[in-house]
Amino acid sequence: MSEIIANVNGAINDVVWGVPALILLVGTGVIMTLVTGFFQVTHFRHMMRETFIGMFKKKDVRKNHDKTQISQFQALCTALSATIGTGNIAGIAFAITMGGTGSIFWMWIAAFFGMMTNYSENVLGIFFRRKNEHNEWSGGAMYYLRDGLGAKKGCKVIGKVLATLFSCFAILASFGIGNMGQIVSIKESVLNVCGVPTDSKTGGLIIGIILAIVVALVVIGGLQRIAKVNERVVPFMAGFYIVGALIIVIMNANMVGPAFASIFGHAFTAKAAAGGVGGAIIKQAITWGFKRGVFSNEAGLGSSVMVHSASNVKEPVTQGLWGIFEVFVDTIIVCTLTALVVLTTGIVDLETGASISGATKLGLATEAFTSSFGTAGGVFIAVAVTLFALSTVLGWSYYGSKAWEFLFGTKAIMVYKVIFVIVVVAGSTLDASLAIDLSDTFNGLMAIPNLIGVLTLSGTVLAITKNYKQRKFKGEDIKPMISFFPEIQEMQEAAIKAEQENEN
Repeated sequence: MSEIIANVNGAINDVVWGVPALILLVGTGVIMTLVTGFFQVTHFRHMMRETFIGMFKKKDVRKNHDKTQISQFQALCTALSATIGTGNIAGIAFAITMGGTGSIFWMWIAAFFGMMTNYSENVLGIFFRRKNEHNEWSGGAMYYLRDGLGAKKGCKVIGKVLATLFSCFAILASFGIGNMGQIVSIKESVLNVCGVPTDSKTGGLIIGIILAIVVALVVIGGLQRIAKVNERVVPFMAGFYIVGALIIVIMNANMVGPAFASIFGHAFTAKAAAGGVGGAIIKQAITWGFKRGVFSNEAGLGSSVMVHSASNVKEPVTQGLWGIFEVFVDTIIVCTLTALVVLTTGIVDLETGASISGATKLGLATEAFTSSFGTAGGVFIAVAVTLFALSTVLGWSYYGSKAWEFLFGTKAIMVYKVIFVIVVVAGSTLDASLAIDLSDTFNGLMAIPNLIGVLTLSGTVLAITKNYKQRKFKGEDIKPMISFFPEIQEMQEAAIKAEQENEN
């Protein structure tokens, strides 16, 4: 039976993550980029001022005194905790060996347009969010599908159906990609460093129990605790990895030029590591680059918008700017550094992207770090993988809980949290390969209803963006577009007015 399920899932996965689906994912970003006039380029300085610089200059960006909300910085850290995962290390190494060095160029292209997909998701998430029974913000693709798409003539039923499907896919993906897949990576990495066979049941169980306790202490505490942990862990883990990667790149500075030349040179013309030339190999580079970009930053999947919607922000566009920044950090910075580490340490052929030693995925990334740091490189990767994977588990636990809340209500959330913690232990002791493959498919299936929502509501995104630009850049005295719901619109307008009076 498991073999039949695996075969059926494989066929579905080939479609879900196939070329047409990747074109839809990246194409949505292209459309949103065009309709907003390349917003991520023309307003890049404004985005940096409101996000990165705002973290140091604006109190409300980092701090929040309302226990029913989280700060904008906490929302970013929790979103990054789920997107910056093992894929940023092992996934990039694998993409280079499978699609050649040119795949990195196409990863950048996917990220560039993905910025506007993520922006659009966040704008819609804030605009259509609402308060739950605990007075907490609840938002995400399921809400703008049900209340946004569903409000269009003749779309009420399809809006509810797509919202329900998205929630189901998100819950299933949270148990696999967001839980078991990450736990397996931690287990194997830790056991490797300790010199214990990775298939050790006892070792796996011990690690699983420890991780389950850690996850339970954080997850059961709700979003406030998850956000507080992530705002400390994510900057440290990102900084830890970025500094380590930069040291290696600087140590091999003479290879940085050839690495970039290889990336750009083989983006349109590539040589295969295992035979074959021409269009088929270029297609591989594009496909693997797009896959890595989408897998890495999750733009288009509708996942991170669930936590962005819990922010204390009032303007939808402001949270949209954080979406652009999220993709920029995850893919343009972290993934690019991984690629440069792999390409400058001499462990792959710059002509084909083939691994010299035959190592792939995490093994190849580990080889890159050990070639410069010696045995300390293996420890460095183990620590990085553990931090990246554990933070991903925490981030996805929130996504799953919000999808569960949408389907079953706030009172049933604790049931989800208990199941999630149990799955942590299961992931450390069982053969999770099939579950991970299945959840990978569900992860991709999330994109279908989400992108339908983003595309059909693109006019709303454009109207909100135009309204913001008229007020912020042209100084026009017009009513802000803050919420789809009149009562929330009035509440937020009053809050903005009160803040302005206090400033004056």
